[in-house]
Amino acid sequence: MRDGIPASRLQLPPGPWATVLEALCARFPRVPAATWHGRFARGRVLDADGYALAASAAFRAGAEVHYFREVDDEPAIPFAESIVHVDAHLVVADKPHFLPVAPTGAWVRETLLTRLVHRLDNPALVPLHRLDRETAGLVMFSAEPASRARYQALFRERRIDKVYHALAPPLPGVAFPRVHRSRLERGEPFFRMREVPDGCNSETMVDVLERGADVWLYRLQPVTGRKHQLRVHMAALGAPILNDRLYPDLGDLDADDHARPLQLFATSLGFDDPLTGDRRCFQSASALRIPEALARVRPRACPERRPGSS
Repeated sequence: MRDGIPASRLQLPPGPWATVLEALCARFPRVPAATWHGRFARGRVLDADGYALAASAAFRAGAEVHYFREVDDEPAIPFAESIVHVDAHLVVADKPHFLPVAPTGAWVRETLLTRLVHRLDNPALVPLHRLDRETAGLVMFSAEPASRARYQALFRERRIDKVYHALAPPLPGVAFPRVHRSRLERGEPFFRMREVPDGCNSETMVDVLERGADVWLYRLQPVTGRKHQLRVHMAALGAPILNDRLYPDLGDLDADDHARPLQLFATSLGFDDPLTGDRRCFQSASALRIPEALARVRPRACPERRPGSS
């Protein structure tokens, strides 16, 4: 950590370079060599043990390097997160729209992780899962390295039940509840996903909570956790989530429109605690940010276990 910002990690790939500096310049061609020289000079490129590397440090394939990203004129995110739960092992936060979970792209300081590290004075925080930057709702963090693997296993082994709410156009000709399954692969551009034939690697349970004249409130429970899964599945059903700039068609990505956030909310998390065995449930306030006509609908206090889940 430096100034509450976690370092990025890179395992150096095989290559012809003589120094770590040359390898980093080749790996990140959009970052000027002068920027990397400056990071080395200010001790912002480290080895696996946390010691600062010199710009002349010899390259070795497979070596682990940590570096601190820097962004000039980083956009400010004018929305605040809230903390839902804190204990010795877990932190659960309610993320606003547009705030990244962790440093990425144009954001280093304006991230949920960086804000929570500062706020809780805990540099050991690590996100256990991710939400899209444009999605609001619950994000769970590990606060203690000793118990981290046991909580990470909840997500890896699909032993955590996540529920989302979404606003999207009506689907009067579709029977609900329904399960949508498909195979998702990277599309074009590289940051979009697409459905392809043959096989299945994604699954979402879809239901309707409220039917309005022009918009319905949907309940989405992902069984798998593929990138953009809920957004792709809703678009494939013929009801793209309101204000989605990626699906079904690519929209204007030049600047965020804070008045038109993606209407997708991670409303609740439920799981059996791997340390105590107790059932734990957390709920977001984000689901309250829906049109007044639908405001009487509230998320269930805890997502029920999926059929067949442990």
